[in-house]
Amino acid sequence: MSNDTARRSALIALAILSLVWGFNWIVMKAVLAYVGPLTFSAMRYVFGTAMLFAVLALRGENLAPTPWRDTLLIGLSQTMGFQILVQLALIAGGAGKTALLAYTMPFWVIPLAWALLGDRPSARQWLCIFIAALGLVLVLEPWNAHVGMTSALLALAGGACWAIGTVLAKRLFLATPISPLRLTAWQMLYGTAFLVVIALCVHERTTVWSPTLIGALLYNGLLSSGIAWAMWLFIVQRLPTHVAGLASLITPLIGIGLAWAILGEQPDAYESIGIIVIGAALFGVLRPPRTAR
Repeated sequence: MSNDTARRSALIALAILSLVWGFNWIVMKAVLAYVGPLTFSAMRYVFGTAMLFAVLALRGENLAPTPWRDTLLIGLSQTMGFQILVQLALIAGGAGKTALLAYTMPFWVIPLAWALLGDRPSARQWLCIFIAALGLVLVLEPWNAHVGMTSALLALAGGACWAIGTVLAKRLFLATPISPLRLTAWQMLYGTAFLVVIALCVHERTTVWSPTLIGALLYNGLLSSGIAWAMWLFIVQRLPTHVAGLASLITPLIGIGLAWAILGEQPDAYESIGIIVIGAALFGVLRPPRTAR
């Protein structure tokens, strides 16, 4: 596969992934009326992990474990850490704002990728990152005492966990020829095992089985927790880490729009300006260099 073809296929996967994950913030917020956040996280990832291993078997791919130490660290950060933190953030925070703050992941990725991978961004990409950071400040509104900071900090910590998993996965891809689907399945298995133990040890509300909960589990198990994570690692494998990271901010923009349309979470003036600023930064980072055009 040529570099242009690989980049094009990764960008198409990114567009599909953004729609799947953008809508899932609405699903995760709505389902908390029927189940505790940790219980739902464990349930969705048990389903998603089983589905991924089934797909691996049907495709005839190698089912052998991937390098256990790196895979365990990816699972603890990308599956367990990220999922627990964002689900807790959704309890008190809006779906749109939580999505956007969790997707500060790219800003955590930049120093990690530079330090561990030598993946240095260009001057234009640094400028876009700075512009996007200003937009996130407007969305967060730290000067507003009425903004729920606990939920915001949980979402930000979730973004940091995701960044750690992303850079570790990129490093593993560079060191060892592993398929994204196989790595996704094994890291999710490790992370899910810890999620299940934590969910069993923490007392949460009684689960109320309903069509909404069943639908949310199907959506998360088949798409958001299974196929979508494989697509994300496919994107990480084929795009520079900082490009994949910053481009993923498309997802929370979709989440904010859907939260407004479906849940009535209308952004205020500062949030609206922040969303526009982040959109401009996205255009800048995805715009190809002049020589490539």
